[in-house]
Formats: sequence, C-alpha cells, structure tokens
Amino acid sequence: MPMVIADQLLRWGHEVDLLEPDTTITCLSDLALQNYDAYVLKTVSEGPGLSLLEAAEAVGIPTINSSRSIRLVRDKAVATAFAQSQGLPVPFTYFVAHPHLLGQIPEQDYPLVVKPTNGSSCRGIYRVDSPADLATLEMAEANDSFFLAQHYIENTGFDIKLYVTGAEVYGVAKRSPLHPEVEVNKRLIPISEELRKLALRVGKIFGLDIYGLDVVETLHGPVVVDINDFPSFGHVPHAVSLVSAYVLQLASRADSLRLRPFSPGGSHGLAVRTMECGVWTRRQAPGPHTTLNRASAAGANERA
Repeated sequence: MPMVIADQLLRWGHEVDLLEPDTTITCLSDLALQNYDAYVLKTVSEGPGLSLLEAAEAVGIPTINSSRSIRLVRDKAVATAFAQSQGLPVPFTYFVAHPHLLGQIPEQDYPLVVKPTNGSSCRGIYRVDSPADLATLEMAEANDSFFLAQHYIENTGFDIKLYVTGAEVYGVAKRSPLHPEVEVNKRLIPISEELRKLALRVGKIFGLDIYGLDVVETLHGPVVVDINDFPSFGHVPHAVSLVSAYVLQLASRADSLRLRPFSPGGSHGLAVRTMECGVWTRRQAPGPHTTLNRASAAGANERA
C-alpha cells in the first residue's frame, strides 16, 4: 500500500499519476478545474498528503476517506474522546502532555498502558503496573509526543485487527506489544457477529470508508484500543483487488452524485496522490472495472 493499489488500477486499464508532496510541488490554482472524481488519502500521520486532501475537499472534490474522518482518528486523544462520547467500548483514558505527569494519575487506575497520541506500528507502547514503576520508566518519545495513559484491561493476550471496506469486515490475529511472551501466528481468523457489528459501528460513527481497528477480547466483551484510516490489510485474501475495487466503487458513487455527463468516448481513470507519488489515469472506453469518468486519489505509505 499504496503502490500495489496503483499497480492494480493500471492493470484494470487506468492510468495513474503518482505525486510526491515531500519532493514535488503541487499547483493549487487550478485544483478546482482538474475535474477529479475523488481523492484517496494514504499517508503518514503528519505527512503533507492530508493538506492536499483537504484542499481538494475544500474546492468540492469528493475524498476517500473524508478529511474530518481522518482528523478524528489520526490524533489518538481525539479518537478516544470521540469514541467515548459515542458509547464505543474504549479503555478509561487520561491525556498526558509529558511522562512526568503520570504521577498525578490515581493509583486505583493502574495498571496503565502508555502510548504516544501520534504513535504507529505498535511502537512506543509501555505497560506500567504501579506508581512505583514510574521511577524506572524510560520513554524514548518523551520529548517528541503527547501521550495517552489508559487503564489496562485483562484480555486474551493477543490483539485482533479488524480491516473494513464498506460492509466487508476481516479479522487478523496478531501479537500484542504488551504480551510478547504469547506466541501468535499472525493469521486471518473468523470473527463473531459482535465484532463485525462493532467494526461497522466504528465506521459509521467516524464516517470512515476504508479503515482498521485494533480490538482486545475481555471478560466484558471486545474493547477498541486503536482506530486508523486506510491500513495495510495484511493477511486479508485478495486485499489489493478488494481495496482497489472499493476505491473505484466509492469514486463512481461520488461521480454519480455530482451529476456530471458521462461520455463513453471520453477519458476514464483514477489519480492517486501519495507521500511517495501520485497517479493520473485515463481510458478510452469503459471496461468491466471502469464505471466513472475520472477519479483521483491522494495518499502515501502508512505507518499504521
């Protein structure tokens, strides 16, 4: 992701222009005239891709996911507060600007899981069992991040990653960063109806189309510990085709809502903007996977 998506779209007859916002300028003066059907963001948390996505959205171009949805999940403090307000099962959480403030958390709220609000790839996650452990806690991210301190809830010892495109939900078991002693063969697993409903509820509440969430199973049911937009879809069967087809479906739907004339002899395609590259695609006649006039996407490599 996202290069394999671009490759798949090329094989389906699309022409893809890859942009590098970190190394290539982007003209904003004619953005509204480019006639794209949609932008799809696939970028690192603090990357410039989100600015380009919001610029496209501001001039009336549909985006996948929406900038509001992405903003809601990119900052874990915002995501946790919003999830809590909507009744989603999330751990009891404190916002901590610097690790030295952890000493203010009441002892009854221990053990804690401490992680950066902008963290990714399960990095920088610490378990603190008691206030006494704070004396020896060393956090490499102490001066670079804000933090969440969440009450640790006893669980099965492994995480479940739920990947979602629309109404399709897939579950993958993976090792927990808090339980390295538990051997887990990262693999696709069947999911319960409860997990499926939870995943779809998260998407509806946050307004996400393509997303993932990390869940732990507890005695009181599943608890959501992380949400991210456009994840890797690792170990999901036919993930590249699945995600690519859904991007086209969303772009086609957005195109139909804009009521623009469809010209069978005109150009067809999808454009992808990423932290690495961006893609503009054309096709002279509609094929089985080409049901839109033009689509564009903005994105980048993700550190989920």
